Parts: sequence; structure tokens; C-alpha cells
Amino acid sequence: MAQIYLVRHGQASFGSQNYDQLSDLGQQQAQHLGRWWAQRELNIGRVVTGGMHRHQQTALACISTLQAQEASQTDTSAWHTDADFNEYNHHEVLARHVPEFDDPAAVKHFLMHTPNGKQAFQDIFSQAVARWVSGQHDADYSETWRAFQTRCVAALQRQLAHDDGAKNIAIFTSGGTISAICQHVLGFPDPRFAELNWSLVNSAVTRLHVQTATPERPVRLALAYLNNFSHLEVLNNPKNITYV
Repeated sequence: MAQIYLVRHGQASFGSQNYDQLSDLGQQQAQHLGRWWAQRELNIGRVVTGGMHRHQQTALACISTLQAQEASQTDTSAWHTDADFNEYNHHEVLARHVPEFDDPAAVKHFLMHTPNGKQAFQDIFSQAVARWVSGQHDADYSETWRAFQTRCVAALQRQLAHDDGAKNIAIFTSGGTISAICQHVLGFPDPRFAELNWSLVNSAVTRLHVQTATPERPVRLALAYLNNFSHLEVLNNPKNITYV
């Protein structure tokens, strides 16, 4: 039985000119995961990343630490990259709901000058995602919710079809992608997508059991655990636990 480890990227650079890169803390979170896996003698047989820098940086920091190597010495030539594991366009989803938030400076101003700004922003973003997921405004988006959901599941299916004998497969991706895959596995309704997405911790791991196909039945997936961030909890420092 194979295992798929869906890893959310480390903390990205929220509020900077380029969100799609890890912060210093994000790098450390990925390294903590690598050490955690090394202590458990986990052998990753296949490494897969989305096409975003934060996915690839998380994979490199984690796997080089797992293998006790410098990142510059880690052999990435056999790694798989699949852009269908990329996150949905959260900037577009937000801006279609609140047009002034198309300007990142407006978001930063809102967070800094609104009482309880983070919670207020989360409420607005949840409404924006609900608008997107509803399907009632599909013409407003370059990628609809249903199209996003379909491509995430298709990317997972391609990995299931790849027969290289790997027993442990690590996929470094984003929270929205992991939430869409979990919805596919568990069958929960669309509105729960955003609720799950908000709860996923940076560098947290969701593990799926892959039950091998037989002539009588296709490949089956079962959720082993969701949003495991034990590698951060053992540090006993709440500042290591982030959600962006």
C-alpha cells in the first residue's frame, strides 16, 4: 500500500511584492518537517511539486534536510513538476468580490487600519471564496471553482497512474489544492472547502492511503490524517504555526 503525503508550502511572503516565495520562517518550517521525517526514517520514493516557487522551495528545504544534505547538493533531477497542483488565483477571487482589493496596497492598508483587521479580512475573503464556489458568477473568473477542482483531482490521478514502485510519495502544493483533493476523497459539500482551506497550517501534512487496484475494483484512496503539524507543535512555540 502506497502513501501520499500532501504538504502545504511553508509560510509565504504575505504583504511583500512577491507573495510566491518563502519567508525565513517558511524555510524553517520546511526544514523542521524534513528533520521530523528523518527521525522517523521515512523514505520518500517520489517527490512532486506544483509549479509555484513556494512549492519548490518548500520541497528543497524539506528534502535536503531529510537527506542531511545542503540544498545545493540535493539531486532534483528525478522530481516531478505538475502545474495542475498550483493554487487557485486567490488575488482574482478576492478582487472580483471587493474590486478595490485588486491593489495589494489597499489590502495592506485595510489590515493595518481596521480594528481586528486579520479577522475582518478573513471574513471578507471567505465571502469572496463563497462567491467563487457558488458557480453563479463563473464568467467573472479566469478559472472557475469547478475547473480548479477538476484539475487538482486530475493531477492526483496522474500521480496514481505513475508506476515507479514508490511507496511514499510527497506532493508539495498549496492549501486550496489539498482542500479540493480532500473534498474529492471525503465527498463533503462545496461550501466546506473554504472552511477547510483556512484551517491548514503552513508545512502541515495530509496523508492518503492508496489501495492498489485489482481487476474487481479501481484504485481507492482513504484519508489517514489531515493537517498534521506535529513537527511544529513539538517546538512549543506558537509563532512557528502560521496560515498564510
